[in-house]
Amino acid sequence: MRILCTNDDGIHAPGLKVVEEIARALSDDVWVVAPELDQSGVSHSLSLNDPLRLREVGPRHFAVRGTPTDCVIMGARHILGETMPDLVLSGVNKGRNVAEDVVYSGTIAGALEGTILGIPSFALSQEFSVETRNAPLWETSLKFGPAILRKVLDAGVPKNTVINVNFPARSPDDVKGVRVTRQGKRNLGFLKVDQRRDGRGNPYFWIGFERLAQADVPAEGTDLWALAQGYVSVTPLRLDRTDDEFSQALTATLK
Repeated sequence: MRILCTNDDGIHAPGLKVVEEIARALSDDVWVVAPELDQSGVSHSLSLNDPLRLREVGPRHFAVRGTPTDCVIMGARHILGETMPDLVLSGVNKGRNVAEDVVYSGTIAGALEGTILGIPSFALSQEFSVETRNAPLWETSLKFGPAILRKVLDAGVPKNTVINVNFPARSPDDVKGVRVTRQGKRNLGFLKVDQRRDGRGNPYFWIGFERLAQADVPAEGTDLWALAQGYVSVTPLRLDRTDDEFSQALTATLK
């Protein structure tokens, strides 16, 4: 099995080494194509107006000055030659990608691009807590990742589905198990705009986050709930975002 690994945290991110180790538990034919720089939050952006610079950083390891989407396309359509990958792994992201994160996440986008190309694809993310922010528990991803991948691949991944896997911020021995979940929804009141001034007195802004006074209680069965309970969350996400229920109502309205 030929495996293409990418991420959105960049070619030097610790999580990229983790996803490569997970891949090597499945195959010896592993390729790494990742962004030259941190691309967190770029979503599914594609570079159309800027050239892509490619740098070989080692055997079967390449850095692309572009987005995770660019990296998967470059890997599958150029670097790997005529033999397409059999599997795309995106991650392991430092921090979870759940609920609305899937809209913004470059990690999810890398896996989505693999799915668009017709390749079974997984997004892998390691949650961290306040205590583990600077030292995520990568060993949790390493312990549970290979087995989850094997089981899902054996079962078969639907053609237009990407598998979003989130590992809880717990040591491997403290993880309760694995749960198949649905995408959750959180209170986006935590987003804020931080205004500052540069050395010349001109204003500039950061989009940031603030801690809510009272945390939401996630709905049972969601990715948020699974992580809060100490489970690995496995969420199948579909490329087709059509709202079938509303489409039926809209059809009647627009007759």
